[in-house]
Amino acid sequence: MLIYPAIDLFGGKAVRLFRGDYRQMTVYSEHPEETACAFREAGAEQMHVVDLEGARSGEHPNADTVLKLKEVSGLFTEVGGGIRNPETVEYYLSRGIDRVILGTAAVDDPVFLESCVSRWGNRIAVGVDIRDGYVAVRGWTQKSDTEAFAFCRHLADIGVRTLIVTDISRDGAMMGANTDLYRKISRECDLDLIASGGVSTLDDIRTLRSMDLHGAIIGKAYYTGAIKLEEAIEVAK
Repeated sequence: MLIYPAIDLFGGKAVRLFRGDYRQMTVYSEHPEETACAFREAGAEQMHVVDLEGARSGEHPNADTVLKLKEVSGLFTEVGGGIRNPETVEYYLSRGIDRVILGTAAVDDPVFLESCVSRWGNRIAVGVDIRDGYVAVRGWTQKSDTEAFAFCRHLADIGVRTLIVTDISRDGAMMGANTDLYRKISRECDLDLIASGGVSTLDDIRTLRSMDLHGAIIGKAYYTGAIKLEEAIEVAK
């Protein structure tokens, strides 16, 4: 299993939200490029980056910072947040970003989603952010009418390979991973599943690894020191 340490960007800074609430934001670094380099020095080979402003607005105000993180770290980089048209997908992929994550657009525009999967294959991932059993959109600020498990099955049917599932109720809350959720999705859908939200102990990582998931995202647990990245990477192997 791969560990994806995360950088969430707002105003060019590395921040974390509590359960997706923009009013409960903590700034952890004003120099996220230093954080990205620290990931590499700890042994990480990949990282997960989200433009939180873009996720909410549909634009990409932190794009330059995203590209800088990739440049200085050299890590395999996946990025999400506000990617809702082919021009933005092309912008990131043509500038060295390894994989882009579609969220709101995957729900709102299935034709766009399928065209991206057809054109770019596994360089397209879908982020399924779940609140009360349904997919949340626009930076988690709205709950759609799309039922989460049915949506995951649909994604597998149309050829999506990488799925990033977040339990919003646990994100940034240090409550532990929702292993029942990830187990059910991994059993029902033939996808490379990356677990996100609430991963806060090495035991969480051991449990997720035992489920043969593709990866796990570590956010707040890294920034607070609850998990040492070097140890998490070793446990995940």
